[in-house]
Amino acid sequence: MKRFDRRTLLRGTLAGGAVSMGLPFLDCFVNDNGTALAQGAPLPVRFGAWMWGCGMNPDRWNPTTEGLGYELPIELQALDRELPTGAKLREHVSILSDFDVKLDGRPNFPHTAGLMGTLTGSLPLQDYTVPAPTLDTIIAAQIGGQTRFRSLEMSCTGNPNQSYSFERQGVFNAPEISPMALYTRVFGPEFADPNAGPFTPDPRLMLRQSVLSAVKADRDRLHQRVGTHDQQRLDQYFTSVRQLEQQIDILLAGPPDLESCSKAPTPGAESLGTEVGQSMSTNRLMADLISFALACDQTRVFSMMFSDRISGLRQPGSSSLHHQLTHDEAIDSALGYQPEATEFVFVSMEAWADFVERLAAIPEGDGTLLDNCLVFGHSDISFAKIHGITGIPMMIAGSAGGALKPGVHVKGNTSPTTRVGLTIQRAMGLNTESFGTRSMEATQPVSEIVA
Repeated sequence: MKRFDRRTLLRGTLAGGAVSMGLPFLDCFVNDNGTALAQGAPLPVRFGAWMWGCGMNPDRWNPTTEGLGYELPIELQALDRELPTGAKLREHVSILSDFDVKLDGRPNFPHTAGLMGTLTGSLPLQDYTVPAPTLDTIIAAQIGGQTRFRSLEMSCTGNPNQSYSFERQGVFNAPEISPMALYTRVFGPEFADPNAGPFTPDPRLMLRQSVLSAVKADRDRLHQRVGTHDQQRLDQYFTSVRQLEQQIDILLAGPPDLESCSKAPTPGAESLGTEVGQSMSTNRLMADLISFALACDQTRVFSMMFSDRISGLRQPGSSSLHHQLTHDEAIDSALGYQPEATEFVFVSMEAWADFVERLAAIPEGDGTLLDNCLVFGHSDISFAKIHGITGIPMMIAGSAGGALKPGVHVKGNTSPTTRVGLTIQRAMGLNTESFGTRSMEATQPVSEIVA
């Protein structure tokens, strides 16, 4: 058998000329050690995940009444804002309390077990590991190919290596940490502005044809001659190339005929960091940009991390971090909670309200952009001082194009958080029969919020 090396190329012909395509690094390279649119289609439904770290105070965050018109507890007062329509923001946000992560005898890895159990439906066997794909990547795999960007990831932490958007262990989607960088990526030269006059396809893109098709025969022969692990790696590689080609096809098709689409304005001055004011400002700028990106159908899936699971938020002039305070600060005997650590809960809920309010500000169809979104707000933990994973705080904003009833409080009565994940997937059009493993397996959605 011919031995392959790192210089191996796939070869074919395109428009009468020879073309070649490089390959990823394979094991066989080394030794054995190694409402509707104008076109008649329905308005797109988008999914987003918004995360904050270090949870909340359950007695002060969980509503005491259930159903519609739930009573707002003190730590959710940010949802009492009035929107330009006259409605309250709370009418668009459902609260999901008393849903648990089930350990099945496995360790409660601090700030990891609760997060991974909720986002993947499985519990990690080791700390800082990802046992399965996260919700956003599951959904993006189904609906992300219809837009220029399969998904967009953002973070207010200033660290591009902090992400909870995972395809699998070791393969994560790095977030944009700079609003200006996100603006350039989405609304830079390749953006087709629907308000800029007649669309003219880029002739350089018109010359691009499917290299995969040109080298298909050589690709199939190679696929049969490599090992199983290399076959998987080749599949992943060619999938990523195909996604790039889909992006080119979308760019050549011109701007979508969406009434609410307009080019985002250049973001204002940015100051990156984890001081509260910096993170709040970044969150607002990112919310503006992703709202324009969604309205122009540049993506239908996004994730935003307001603070890391080991939250590094800090107050101005202070060196004490949020996570540190959740463990070091004593519970005030008169108040019944940690006053300094709790300030970051208020900050996080204000930031969540800012983000959702921005989506609700863009008219779309007979309603707003938020009506055609499903934004999943969640933390990694409930009461951070004890690394609690019972009663993980979760919220859903928007109605997913009418698939969900907004503004409802549902108590899960200790059922697994994966019931929420299952509900989300079905609302986004996925044919998912169950979500999760072992005691975390969910087969029944949260019917109280299903329209």
